[in-house]
Amino acid sequence: MGIIAKQSIRGTIVTYLGIAVGVVTTFFVLTRFLTTEEIGLARVLIDAATLFIGLAQLGTNASIIRFYPYFSSISPKDGLTAKRSDDDHGFFFWAMVVPFIGFVVFAIIYWACRVPLGAWFGDKSPLFVEYYYFVLPLAFFMLYQTICESTCNVLMHIVVPRAVRELIVRVGLLAIYLLYAFGIISMDGLVIGICINYAVAALINLCYFFSLRQISLKPDWTFLKANKALVHRYLVYTGFLIISAVTTVLAPTLSSFFVTAKMGLDNTGIFAIATYMAVMVSIPNRSVAAIASPQLARAIKDQNHEECSHLIGQVTRNMLLIGGFILLVIWVNIDLIFHILPNGTTYASAKNVVLILGVSQLVLATFSICFTALNYSRFYAFSLLLSLILTVSALLLNNYLVPLYGMEGAAMSNLLSYGLYYVLTICTVVPLCRIRVIDRRWWAILALLVVLFAINALWCRFAPTMNIWADSLLRSAVLIGGGALIAYKAELSPEINKTLRDHVITK
Repeated sequence: MGIIAKQSIRGTIVTYLGIAVGVVTTFFVLTRFLTTEEIGLARVLIDAATLFIGLAQLGTNASIIRFYPYFSSISPKDGLTAKRSDDDHGFFFWAMVVPFIGFVVFAIIYWACRVPLGAWFGDKSPLFVEYYYFVLPLAFFMLYQTICESTCNVLMHIVVPRAVRELIVRVGLLAIYLLYAFGIISMDGLVIGICINYAVAALINLCYFFSLRQISLKPDWTFLKANKALVHRYLVYTGFLIISAVTTVLAPTLSSFFVTAKMGLDNTGIFAIATYMAVMVSIPNRSVAAIASPQLARAIKDQNHEECSHLIGQVTRNMLLIGGFILLVIWVNIDLIFHILPNGTTYASAKNVVLILGVSQLVLATFSICFTALNYSRFYAFSLLLSLILTVSALLLNNYLVPLYGMEGAAMSNLLSYGLYYVLTICTVVPLCRIRVIDRRWWAILALLVVLFAINALWCRFAPTMNIWADSLLRSAVLIGGGALIAYKAELSPEINKTLRDHVITK
């Protein structure tokens, strides 16, 4: 995959360094020094800010990736003109200004919704209501951290922005939590510190973006007037994404909000720890998607269906294999993890939540590239319907299952809604975009994972556990080691095998 492989590997290394920091922060600082309510507050503030920026972007995050090829390299067959192939024509001016407009609009809406939202959260989670307005500065800084990261992505530089997101932000949060744990700062200081941490991240990303090359933030009105068809397509696409964002950004955070509103911040804190564990399954997809998306956008622009199928096939196959084994590592050692975790008995109640959310994250990591392809194609309007189905199903399932099953209900809602969403996405992408998604190797990987999880379940059911450390070590060696060997010998991922031969086995 060339640059995709190189940048993805570097990005993944940075990401897992960040995970190491995140593990220390989440499992040995938060659980030891903060109450479940305080953990829940930090989680719901960040979730609320994430929801806010998803709306305030006004579709810019996807528009940057989809339309940059048209601004940076216009070919005659597109019916567009360009002065130079390396001229951005003021593209990044709009990338910076449009989100600011969106932020102002949704900040006014958020301010106006203080009373009804306060009433919804007030009974079970009054602490969130107390810090309600801190979501605004937090969202602003997170917004521009994300936008700057996307602009770096289209310039094929993902490592530094990834380091900022996965390392610098996490180290900053670790420092802030420790300051709070040892009484150096108050609860107010904790919340303000989280906001400052993301402000620093946004500033670093902005400085790095401008260091890559000479960037013009002056709009090129001449280019826009000469390419009215492109402007029209951009406005229609962005307007569509504004509507779509209302649905797509709600689904990932609904479970957290329902747990907060229906069960209180104590349970949100426990749910957050389970979520942190499950999210590790989809971590590799962040680096792969960041560098593969611009390549996919260009292939779709050139109507290269074979290249699209090749790229999507590699991503879905490798994400299933890598994410599946990460989930297996977590599940095989789940009892040991809660045994090691400070106050682990408190969080062990979310054991099944970890598995359900982990499977949901595996589905997301494997198939999110399909929705990306649909968004970049001329059939992107279908994604609005799919997003609406995702959000409505998540809303209905959370409203029904959380009161019945608590946190497990929230996790099941997440899995069921995403499962339906991606099944429908694949059924849409394959015939409309003429793209292959799943091949025989993918099915072989799925079969291997199912067998490994089944063996683990039988082992736990019938084999006596003498020592939790010895049991975890033995099962890990047999299932993970044996499974990895089978995957390598069967060439289930030629790309991973080649990487191992080139960089590990031959050394």
